[in-house]
Amino acid sequence: MLKTNIEERSCELAEYIIQNNATVRAAAQAFGVSKSTVHKDLVDRLKTVDRELYERVKLVLERNKAERHIRGGLATRRKYKGR
Repeated sequence: MLKTNIEERSCELAEYIIQNNATVRAAAQAFGVSKSTVHKDLVDRLKTVDRELYERVKLVLERNKAERHIRGGLATRRKYKGR
């Protein structure tokens, strides 16, 4: 099956997130695309392109979602503490 540019990007984004344990925001910044694009690529497109890779990246995304309140709290603490 011939992959299009979007399908290749979806796989590359997934690999990046898995290897770096990155957030959607970090992946978007690294690839120069929007968070919406990263989310669309990983949740919708990747499922049809590479199911196994989708399942692996889904675990990282779910863990990030569960931990986001902690990262937000730490960011707020740094903001008001002056680093």
